[in-house]
Amino acid sequence: MSDSAIPTVPRLIVETHPVDDVKLLIPLIDPRHPLVWLRKGQGMAGIGEALRLEFGGPGRMLEACAAWKDVVASARVTDPVKLPGSGLIAFGTFAFADDSAATSTLIVPRVVIGKRDGRFWVTKVRVEGSDEPLPTAMTRPLGPEYRLTLLPGEVSADGFRASVDAAVERIAAQELDKVVLARDLVGHLPAGADLRRPLTDLALGYPDCWTYAVDGFVGSSPETLVRVSHGTVSARVLAGTTARGADAQADHDQAVALATSPKDLDEHGFAVTSVLAALRPHSRSLTTSEVPFTLKLPNLWHLASDVEGVLSDGSTSLDLIAALHPTAAVAGTPTATALQVIRELEPFDRGRYAGPVGWVGADGDGEWAVALRSAQVDEAGDITAYAGCGIVADSDAEREYLETKMKFRPIVEAFG
Repeated sequence: MSDSAIPTVPRLIVETHPVDDVKLLIPLIDPRHPLVWLRKGQGMAGIGEALRLEFGGPGRMLEACAAWKDVVASARVTDPVKLPGSGLIAFGTFAFADDSAATSTLIVPRVVIGKRDGRFWVTKVRVEGSDEPLPTAMTRPLGPEYRLTLLPGEVSADGFRASVDAAVERIAAQELDKVVLARDLVGHLPAGADLRRPLTDLALGYPDCWTYAVDGFVGSSPETLVRVSHGTVSARVLAGTTARGADAQADHDQAVALATSPKDLDEHGFAVTSVLAALRPHSRSLTTSEVPFTLKLPNLWHLASDVEGVLSDGSTSLDLIAALHPTAAVAGTPTATALQVIRELEPFDRGRYAGPVGWVGADGDGEWAVALRSAQVDEAGDITAYAGCGIVADSDAEREYLETKMKFRPIVEAFG
């Protein structure tokens, strides 16, 4: 059972209609409470809240799935556009841990502006019986620039290195094969800060990543947890990381070293295995490459593998995030032991970091990322950012600390 009861859902009246060219999405959203899902300039931006559903505890994702089906069943939807993201959708973000104090939520905006494959649309959502006027989708200039410094939170650099050493000892004792450990940075926004500024920096600086903002949780993730579209399922698994080189030759050498690193290949193999195991009950035709490829991002290289298949049981994207989370890429192997080690070695609640973030449509299709390169901004303007790395038998504490510094870079630069 969850910590929160599922409320009785109101009936939503949803109308989508095509519009002319939409240049940019981020300037349209609320500066203080942004809702956005964006990659390569395409995606959706939301304004306001027609409906908010909140969940907690071990069953939070399955309860969200059941609640969303109730919302869809009662809604009246007109959608001539019929593209992924048009019609009735909810943006969502889920806590990493079953016992997290962070709220998991699905939010249906009052207005959604979307762009995909050269087509553009606006969706308007009313609650039956309500005559509250809809917000206007209009471009607003970004607020004043600001710069802030994120400082160590509950975990110091030395504390993180000590946790890595402790994890390696437990792996050497054969308690587990891999565990993912994270550390935190904290800061505070100036009064009235416009969150669209860091989101713009993330979207422009990391166009191949999923740039997201849901309920104060912002970031730009390179890892697709799952995408469901018309009966097909896909995922992108990332595990194994190294820095970019200072010049072309050094960059090439870094990529080759990563692709041939036994430590990183082992870490990546655990992550791929966990995703395949979670998806096999839902698909009889999963495929993935035998050898991972190197994925180039502006600040680092990742080992990556794509998984694809055809769904055989009618699962929705919410069903599949429940089946997949947490993968070995963000928890470890075996999962239960890794989660226990995380509880013992991490002195903080991860909140929504490394949980699923994305969107779901009325048909259950959707796109969900692993919430990496992220920061949570609360109503008081306090920011908490997280970064972690996979620890295996031959991990080195200093190298893992430096890896977290690389992974913090998108958020640190976006806010700083």
